[in-house]
Amino acid sequence: MEKSTLRKITLQVLNNLDLLEHQQNSHKIHKKILVEESIKKAQVIGITLSSFPEVDTWGLIEELWKRGKRVAVPKCEPLTRGMTFYEIESFDQLEVVYMKLNEPIPNITKKVEASQIGVLIVPGVVFNKKGYRIGFGGGYYDRFLSGYDGTTIALAFNSQVVEEVPVERYDLPVEYILTEATRIECSKM
Repeated sequence: MEKSTLRKITLQVLNNLDLLEHQQNSHKIHKKILVEESIKKAQVIGITLSSFPEVDTWGLIEELWKRGKRVAVPKCEPLTRGMTFYEIESFDQLEVVYMKLNEPIPNITKKVEASQIGVLIVPGVVFNKKGYRIGFGGGYYDRFLSGYDGTTIALAFNSQVVEEVPVERYDLPVEYILTEATRIECSKM
């Protein structure tokens, strides 16, 4: 199946999730990631600001702050399709940009280099158990991952994990996928 078709089908399933089920399953995933050894050890966590129907990351960010973690969120650069991460200490340091995305305000946040990010939470729409993903179609994370060598974790609902996704030569897998029901160590699949 083509990436665009898989993306569309999965987004339809996600958009039909019951709001309470979405919240409960996001919370289950938060509990799992917070006990990951790589999260406990990392000083800086790179993470996107979710939009429904993605696994909620707003509550997770608050939990990370409570645990003394530094949180870096991406600012997309549409012309180059690159990303720069900035540390946020409050949701007041965000602005709504194109496509209704929440992003850091660069002049009131501190830039974080890729080498400073201990764990990167990688978003996606569809994943296979080997860690390959179909994102939202912009290629931003594929570009960023090519220069990142820290730990990569994806947060997904069970319905987002499928047997096969098309893999292209520049695609890089995540190391772990955490769902409400399971922890997948992708390198072992």
